[in-house]
Amino acid sequence: MESDKRNVFVVGLNDTNRQRLERLRGAESCRFHGVIEPAAVYDTEVFDIAAMLAEATAQLEAFDGKVDAIAGYMDFPVSTMLPILCEHFGTRSPSLASLLKCEHKYWSRMVQREVIPQHIPNFTAFDPFDDDALTRIGEAGLYFPFFVKPIKSSGSRLGFRIDTPEDFYQAIEHLRADIGLIADPFNTVLEHARLPEDIAAVDGHFCMAEEIIGGWQCTVEGYVHDGEVVSYGIVDSLRYPQVLSFFHYRYPSGLPEPVQAKMLELTDTVMRHIGFDHSAFNIEYFWDEAQDRIWLLEINTRISQSHCDLFEKVDGISNQQVTIDLALGRKPDMPNRQGDFAIAGKFFHRVFFTDAVVTRVPDAAAIKALEKAFPGTVIALQVEAGQRLSSLPEQDSYSFALAYIWMGAASVEQLLENFDCLVAQLDFAFDDIEG
Repeated sequence: MESDKRNVFVVGLNDTNRQRLERLRGAESCRFHGVIEPAAVYDTEVFDIAAMLAEATAQLEAFDGKVDAIAGYMDFPVSTMLPILCEHFGTRSPSLASLLKCEHKYWSRMVQREVIPQHIPNFTAFDPFDDDALTRIGEAGLYFPFFVKPIKSSGSRLGFRIDTPEDFYQAIEHLRADIGLIADPFNTVLEHARLPEDIAAVDGHFCMAEEIIGGWQCTVEGYVHDGEVVSYGIVDSLRYPQVLSFFHYRYPSGLPEPVQAKMLELTDTVMRHIGFDHSAFNIEYFWDEAQDRIWLLEINTRISQSHCDLFEKVDGISNQQVTIDLALGRKPDMPNRQGDFAIAGKFFHRVFFTDAVVTRVPDAAAIKALEKAFPGTVIALQVEAGQRLSSLPEQDSYSFALAYIWMGAASVEQLLENFDCLVAQLDFAFDDIEG
């Protein structure tokens, strides 16, 4: 009966994800409702979290029925809002403190160092508005090259490799100009938490400097249900040669089995220590093959949206199954290797300009024809004709993504060959090119 269905509220729910949710196991027993319009959390660089929390609270309180679950599948600001909303309405969620031990990068490193010190880089926090910041970084034992990023970042925004003092001061200019876009809303979240004194002193306007780590990058997707840590898949993250920009995500991982097993062991150790529960997570790692050393890069308190289609292609169901089941208090019913493809990838078709104006993009008919020519393919354009690339949100510091392309295949070789063939037929053009 319709009245017996459970009401699941999803922050920022859009049409694409609604369709995915309705294909999940057990979806027929749920009614999915959006909370906060998708445009408010997508395609914007300015977040008023206090206003968003007030809006979400008002929508939920006005609902004529029971609020059974509140969920989300997005990074900041959605991930940090969920524990606050869930506590208010009495639904399942990790505690805000355990979530911040993952998402506050300095606090996260401090907690990781307590249990897996040999698997994290040397690090220190610094204030980008401190004119002596570079000296203080050196005093902490960090020397060129190193990496800098905000205490709370979103994607790869405002992350820089620093090889020289000149690199550092150029990065500082960008950080001082733009860090408030992330720091101010993140500080709103921190006001809801009880923080240790040493952590409270490092607010959202601070940055991290870290020793350079690298190697084969991958992501462990997992969840914690009633204290049990379960890792259900490892996705490889492959970059373009000689740059930091992602080329594609590939599932399942091609890492050696002993390396994968060690990553799962580390994942269990750190997530239990943090006390994270009732939610999905993913942890990004590097495997330095030359030293046979595993590095933990960062912890995210959600599934990766970029991986949803990969799990659906290979395992048969999007890993949003995990998000919804946990929000409802159920152990996730996640299948394995029941999809249509042996391997799948999400590709980032990029240009490496400093800036340019897009003058032509593939039309809808061309996109539809390519998706038909390569079964299972989904092409999502990220630019429009007339758009300046520098206006795009959520880009890294080195390139611009023109399109996201999801594909499945029987082998890695076929996957890469199909991508090359498809991209050769995508008709983009540019003017006013810089760099």
